[in-house]
Amino acid sequence: MKSIYVKNIYIYPIKSLGGIELTASPVERRGLKYDRRWMLVDENGRFVSQREHQQLALLQPRIENHSMVIEDRSGKLQPLSIDLEAPIADPIEVTVWDDSCQALPSPEPINQWFSSVLGFATRLVYMPESSLRIADQRYAPATDDHVSFADGYPILIIGQASLNLLNQKLGYELPMNRFRPNLVLEGLAPHEEDTLAEIMINRLTYRGVKPCARCVMTTIDQNTGEKGAEPLRTLAGYRKSGNKILFGENFIPEHSGEVSVGLRVETIHRKDPAI
Repeated sequence: MKSIYVKNIYIYPIKSLGGIELTASPVERRGLKYDRRWMLVDENGRFVSQREHQQLALLQPRIENHSMVIEDRSGKLQPLSIDLEAPIADPIEVTVWDDSCQALPSPEPINQWFSSVLGFATRLVYMPESSLRIADQRYAPATDDHVSFADGYPILIIGQASLNLLNQKLGYELPMNRFRPNLVLEGLAPHEEDTLAEIMINRLTYRGVKPCARCVMTTIDQNTGEKGAEPLRTLAGYRKSGNKILFGENFIPEHSGEVSVGLRVETIHRKDPAI
C-alpha cells in the first residue's frame, strides 16, 4: 500500500487574505497556530471576505519575529506591521456567517490601513483564547470542538491527487492556493480524503467531519485578484452533490500537537464518500 504523508502546510492568519506556507506548525484545538485568528469586519461587525472584495487576494501576510507584516502587492500602500499579541481593547461582537462571538479590535491606524484598501470603514479584529466559537454541531456535535474565524471547521485537508485530476480535466495547471487548504496530503487517490473518517499524524488524531462546499472564492486568481468561471464550472461536472460543489474534507483535531512536512499519515477509520 502506498504511504500517505504531509506534502504542504498552510495558514491564513487573516481570514480571506493570502496564505503562508510552512514546513511545520503547532496544532491547536481550533486549528493551526495563527490560522484565521484575525478577521476584517465592517461597521456592523460582519466579516469581510474575497467573495465580495477580491482585492483582498493582493494582501499578503508574512510572520517576522513577533509581528505579522502585511504587504499590499498592488503597490499602493506601504507594508503594515501588526503585533502577534492580542490587542489591548474592549471586546466587540462579530459575526461569521450565522455565528456570533467576541473579538478584540485593533488600534485605529491598523484599521485605517485596511479601510483605505477596501474603500469603506473596516476593522481588524482578533480572536482571543477566551472567545469560544463552536464548530457546526450538525456535523461536529461535541460542544468542545472550537474553531477560529474559519468558515466552519478547524482544518481543511486536500489530497494532491484531487487537484491533479482537476487540472487534467481543465487542461492547465491551477494552483492549490485557489482552495486554501491547511494540509495537503500526498499518496491518496483523487478525492480519497473524502473517505477519511479518522487519521493520525504525529500521534494526533483528526476526525473527518464534512466535505468542503466550494464557493466563488475558488474562481479568484490569488496572484492578480481577477475572477473567472473556473474551476467551479469544471468541478460542477463531476463534484456536485445536490446544489453544492465539494472539494476537500474538513477535519477536527482531538487535542493539540505538532505537524510538519514529510510526516506519515495513518488511516484509523474510513467512511463512505459524499460523492
